[in-house]
Amino acid sequence: MSVRKPAAEPASENGGDDRDGADGASGGAHGASRGHRLRTRRPVPDEAAVVGVLVLLVLGVGLLKPDFLQTGNLLTTAHNSVYVGLMACGMVFALAMREVDLSVGGMYAMGIVVGALLIRDGWNPWLAALAVLALSALLGAVNGAITTYLRLPSFIVTLATLMLLRGIGLALAEGKQVTDLPQDHAFFSVLGGGESLGVPNAVWVFAAAVVVLTVVFTRTRFGARVRAIGSNPEAAEFGGLPVTRTRIAALALSGLMAGVAAVLALAFFIAGDPTIGQGYELTAIAAAIIGGTPLKGGTGSVVGAAAGTLILGAVTAALVFFEVPINWTTFATGGVILAAVGAAPLLRRVRDLRSPGRNP
Repeated sequence: MSVRKPAAEPASENGGDDRDGADGASGGAHGASRGHRLRTRRPVPDEAAVVGVLVLLVLGVGLLKPDFLQTGNLLTTAHNSVYVGLMACGMVFALAMREVDLSVGGMYAMGIVVGALLIRDGWNPWLAALAVLALSALLGAVNGAITTYLRLPSFIVTLATLMLLRGIGLALAEGKQVTDLPQDHAFFSVLGGGESLGVPNAVWVFAAAVVVLTVVFTRTRFGARVRAIGSNPEAAEFGGLPVTRTRIAALALSGLMAGVAAVLALAFFIAGDPTIGQGYELTAIAAAIIGGTPLKGGTGSVVGAAAGTLILGAVTAALVFFEVPINWTTFATGGVILAAVGAAPLLRRVRDLRSPGRNP
């Protein structure tokens, strides 16, 4: 009696049995799911840590001194930070190209004096403001041209122009404040003391500048060139990028932001003080570095620079609430800068560990 053999099982399309195919499908689905999780896990933004420190600082001081959290005090602190903040935001472009612009403090002081003199001599304040902006941008471009064509370090060039511009401002003002300006003009009431929705207009200008410069730095061809040149100047030049033109434009933009700060300060103080802004250039550089713009170039954050400026402003305001003697203000500010810069590598390491690709 013959025994009937069972029919052979059909082979799967992939050459294996059904169980293997099911395991493969399960593994593929698991891999796809894990890949989806990795793709949807976004890296921590560079600005997140700085903004977090700012929020914790404000809340921490507010717990000890509740009056610190009053709206009026917070707006005053923000207003006081506008001038250095504008310089810090412009400084991001210079630092991202491995340049340092020390002349912004001199441009700021001279711009205030020039604007005050033009207004006192009969110029319309709005036209005088435009003249200050144009002059500041031109001086920044001159810094870039000297740095590029003479192949000199921007640190030395801008240090020299810092002293030159401060000297010019003192000479033009004859060593004293320029006063007798038409205080009833709309220029002073709108930019100096005006408010919109309860917020000083100068703070609105600062916020608008942060938004515009962020878009320029991250979303435009000019910003991409700044970052590429800062990452590797030799490779950028070999690749045909306009290194010279970009460097001049970046330093011109840095000068322009110092001019914007000068215009707002002139509208607020209604006088031209040639001694104003001592050390602002170093504070602007520190704020940009605290905000995540390293000296090595190639990257930066305008939002971070603004947050760094507000951190320094909040520290200064907190010292007043804690009745710390003014002689210790500079010491405390320096300590904050040192702590923030020292913590930057640690925060960057934590951010990298949480970035996609680090965790299997």
